Amino acid sequence: MGNYAGDHAVVLGGSIAGSLAARILADHYRQVTIIERDQVAGTTRPRRAIPQGHHIHALLARGKQILDEIFPGFTAELVADGVPVGDFGTSLSWYFNGRMMKKAETGLVCVAAGRPLLEDRVRRRVHALDNVTYRERTDVMGLVASPDRQRITGVRVQPNSIEGAPEEVLEGDLVVDTTGRGSRTARWLVELGYPQLREERVRMDLTYTTMDFHGPLTFDPIGDDIAIIPVATPAMPRGAFFARLPDRYAISLTGILGDRPPTDHKEFLAYVESLPVPEIYKAVHDAEPMGPAMSFHFPFSIRRRYERQGRHPEGLLVVGDAACIFNPVYGQGMTVAAMEALVLRQHLQQGPIHPERFFQDQAKVIDAPWGMSAGADLGFPGVRGRRTVKTWMGNAYIPRLQAAAAHDGQLTVSFLRAAGLVDPPQALMRPSVASRVLRAGRQ
Repeated sequence: MGNYAGDHAVVLGGSIAGSLAARILADHYRQVTIIERDQVAGTTRPRRAIPQGHHIHALLARGKQILDEIFPGFTAELVADGVPVGDFGTSLSWYFNGRMMKKAETGLVCVAAGRPLLEDRVRRRVHALDNVTYRERTDVMGLVASPDRQRITGVRVQPNSIEGAPEEVLEGDLVVDTTGRGSRTARWLVELGYPQLREERVRMDLTYTTMDFHGPLTFDPIGDDIAIIPVATPAMPRGAFFARLPDRYAISLTGILGDRPPTDHKEFLAYVESLPVPEIYKAVHDAEPMGPAMSFHFPFSIRRRYERQGRHPEGLLVVGDAACIFNPVYGQGMTVAAMEALVLRQHLQQGPIHPERFFQDQAKVIDAPWGMSAGADLGFPGVRGRRTVKTWMGNAYIPRLQAAAAHDGQLTVSFLRAAGLVDPPQALMRPSVASRVLRAGRQ
């Protein structure tokens, strides 16, 4: 490629969002450097920097489509590795308020790889690019700005593998922050004289607890499928993901508003027994655990409103969880990061990056998944956050659609296409869909 946007782009963070951003940047910069505080090469186990990595992760349908677009043959490679693959509407059993949505073919492919394996395969693809370098075991200490503070010109970094190692400045034409929930960019910008960043928060006080089990199971309700998912609702607030992974079975229990699934084996099974799908308890009550249960506490979702900032320095973007942290129950994080990578590609193809325009287009990508997940959380009376008329309307309509889908496969397809971020949420209000929901309500 002859026309480069710049000589050097620096990506802060080497997880899914960072690796996807680097893949896009590699087509537009002569050199791309990924700064990662962990050792990640060849890692297929949960990492210290990713405490949620122990738990079941979902790659939504739109995310899978994008990965196959920017990494041709990606799904086929996972299948060759033995990763279970199926249709979102037939290989997963979705339960709302104890009722299973009617199974129906959606044409949307579910890839049950688990986060560590998925990250490793993405990183392998990116690492193979000649102009991309991972700098592992390196901490980001701060941003470097031009004398007038109108442009970010690089970052200060420090190796963490050698005690007392000196800081160094890594110059870059573009810096992309993908450091996740702990991003310090908003604070650093204030220190440079930029306005305080606006945030929206939805506090649901979620706890995940996951236990892995050896297979085969004496009683296996999943069979050749991928997962059974009783989704938490205001009427039945305990939820779970019971999945068949390449080398194990796993259950991730979810509890909100202070209801914390325990790590003790006996108490863990008692929580499983309280779920509205008794087949899950029957499957694992005598199964052999692969190790102790792991818990992860998630107090609130955060949307950082970079698109509403009055001023932005040139040469700095923020993507992935550094821009918006979604409730992990809905599995949106990795897919939204992939969608943001496409926004980045679009802006690079149009010419020089303008942060204001990028953040405006990024916000359009975030709007739908944020509205769906935050809105669903706010359907629980004890969850704290801003409720709008749209929120109230959604929480009156969607449960009716889910109930009607227990007998109507077309509604299952419509719901899963929207939940998979393939269709916009407005698609659920189309006359062809709403009429089926209303007809089921009358019946």
